[in-house]
Amino acid sequence: MKVLLAHTPQMRRDYYGERSLNGLRAVADVRLHEGEEALDAAALVRAAADVDIIVADRMTQGRGEIFPQLPMLRAFVRCAVDIRNIDVAAASAAGVLVTQASAGFVQSVAELALGFMVDLSRGVSRATADYHAGKAPEVVMGRQLAGSTIGIIGYGSIGRYLAGIAKVLGMNVLVADPYVTIDDAAIRHLPLDDLLARADYVVCLAIANAQTENLIGQAALARMQRHAFFINLSRGNLVDEAALSAALRDGRIAGAAMDVGRAPDQMPTSELAKLHNVIATPHVGGLTPQAIEHQSSETVRQVAKIVAGEIPVGAANAGHWTRRPRP
Repeated sequence: MKVLLAHTPQMRRDYYGERSLNGLRAVADVRLHEGEEALDAAALVRAAADVDIIVADRMTQGRGEIFPQLPMLRAFVRCAVDIRNIDVAAASAAGVLVTQASAGFVQSVAELALGFMVDLSRGVSRATADYHAGKAPEVVMGRQLAGSTIGIIGYGSIGRYLAGIAKVLGMNVLVADPYVTIDDAAIRHLPLDDLLARADYVVCLAIANAQTENLIGQAALARMQRHAFFINLSRGNLVDEAALSAALRDGRIAGAAMDVGRAPDQMPTSELAKLHNVIATPHVGGLTPQAIEHQSSETVRQVAKIVAGEIPVGAANAGHWTRRPRP
């Protein structure tokens, strides 16, 4: 079978890797996208005109109009957990299987959250920037994590892992998540409003969907303590950026750190990132060799199953897969 790996060369280097590419070539005839720009819908249709499977990065959208135009396409494989940029209903109507990878970035993202907390508390980035600019940094009293309170919004895989790290560091752990039951006596399970009012560090790890759109807005930020820090490692959709910018500019919270935002490729926006009390990274929370290989190697296993006519782990619409190869 023919497979289009839709990643640009840079995305292929950063988010797929040579080992997984070799694995993919072992199970299918692989075509690479060599352009520097992500494929839009029209370009994707042209590139995938005669392929059976598309393996797509987060920049390649599976828009609804592509599926009727690709009669040979059997599957759209996402090299990530988030499949919101794929029209699964349209794929299902066309009989195309959609798959997603599991979360292989739990430790990587949790470690970045820890780094953000230390940086915000001790002014690491601020002092470094001053030294680089030839200025003497201001000496400011910091906050130690031990004895401080972390509030985790969303108790999924990353939230649970981060809570475990926080407990080892001697932090008080609060969690807001109405969809889970927590049986750990060391963790306080609170409504979101209470968590916001009590936490020194608010870490947003909730799932991005219609219900969590702008979850952190003016009212939520007003409940936070003035010395508290806000950290977003989920998606920019959860944050009202105008409200966050106003809170940061007015000193209603002490600072923020973010690896995500509403800019292209889910990156932080420059308007927020340039504020003096903000630390921003360009959506690199899962950019470690271990995290990337976990997801890219999973797509290799999924493609191998699809080629064999079997339903792979991670299938999102298996009941609608009418273009399934015969085993």
